[in-house]
Amino acid sequence: MKIFAEDVEPTKEEILQQRMSYYLRYNDYIVPWYYIAAIDQYERNIQDVRNDIPKREGIVSIQFSDEFWSGALNPQVNETSPIAINHFGGLGLDGNGDGLANIKDDADVLFSMVSYLSKYGLSKDDYKLALWDYYKNETVINQIVTIAILFEKFGTIDLDAHTFPIELGYQYSYGGTWGANRGWGGRRIHEGTDIFADNSTPVLSASYGVVEVIGWNQFGGWRIGIRDNHNSYHYYAHLARFQEDLKVGDIVEPGQVIGYVGSTGYGKEGTSGKFSPHLHYGIYKFNGKTELAFDPYPFLVKWEKEAKQAKRKKVKYKY
Repeated sequence: MKIFAEDVEPTKEEILQQRMSYYLRYNDYIVPWYYIAAIDQYERNIQDVRNDIPKREGIVSIQFSDEFWSGALNPQVNETSPIAINHFGGLGLDGNGDGLANIKDDADVLFSMVSYLSKYGLSKDDYKLALWDYYKNETVINQIVTIAILFEKFGTIDLDAHTFPIELGYQYSYGGTWGANRGWGGRRIHEGTDIFADNSTPVLSASYGVVEVIGWNQFGGWRIGIRDNHNSYHYYAHLARFQEDLKVGDIVEPGQVIGYVGSTGYGKEGTSGKFSPHLHYGIYKFNGKTELAFDPYPFLVKWEKEAKQAKRKKVKYKY
């Protein structure tokens, strides 16, 4: 099935529109579109950061094993006959009515995933059970469920917007502090960027996400952990306090106030003032196996620039 002209590079908007049209095609087939979209997004996320997983070509990123698709005992690993696949207990299906169950066809892949999920039932618990039987990994399940929650809440898969985590208009400074030595609590490296600002400066969510952790730890003091739709965990630490009523499970969006700069941490609950007020901002990426920290500084520079441009544009149009 041709989606775009061969000599024309599709825009991001065109790709998202085509992807969404696939999801909505099965929206009335028992399984809500955001469940399917969440699995597809998760698969795309891990393919972007794993060298041992090939990137699937096409609009959809879901990849099935040959065993799942063709059947464990099928001698033809690239089987496309629905009859033969069914005979050997495979789950690959014909999703576009061309008489073939082609693992390289986006419509067939999505229809097969929808069919698999629908066998478990309609509830969120049924969805989690289906994911468990498929992935056998609780962390994977939690990540996919988070993505589904975000897609359902905002009604779109276009949730790539980010912003700088300190509200513009306040005084702040930061630099590349990734990998610097830290001695308190044992030798370790600094996994993030410190953004220095006055006490009680508003801290913003840099992304769309779901609050996964909120509370105290001895290193980060009052801290918040937010998981987004790209398998990233955003860590905001040393806060003076949280935004009122913010709690685990809340859905946030870029620019939303989540807390305020402080100097908490490095001790028992309530310890404060052992260092200058600042926001410690870190990002951890889950690759399907483990969660690893990476340097957020280049992203902060980019988001700061974009936030300033957006602010200037807003002021320009206001007057």
